Amino acid sequence: MCVAIPARITAIRPGPLPMAETDQAGATVTCCLAYVPEAQVGDYVLIQQHFAVQVLDAASAALSLAAFAELGYPVEGGGPDA
Repeated sequence: MCVAIPARITAIRPGPLPMAETDQAGATVTCCLAYVPEAQVGDYVLIQQHFAVQVLDAASAALSLAAFAELGYPVEGGGPDA
């Protein structure tokens, strides 16, 4: 089973395979936006194998990040209220 931590898009590079820079728990992660072309800077996405597979609203991202924080996973820098 795979677990995806919400990542906030900080920049998008357009092209045939649009790429995004994201902030995931304070780390910069690059991902492809081909599966979620509607994603915009500031949106939260779930990433699997360097592909964004789902766009999350801020409330869903906050709930998910809070759950990871309860489990002791570092989520600083990535929360919707940050």
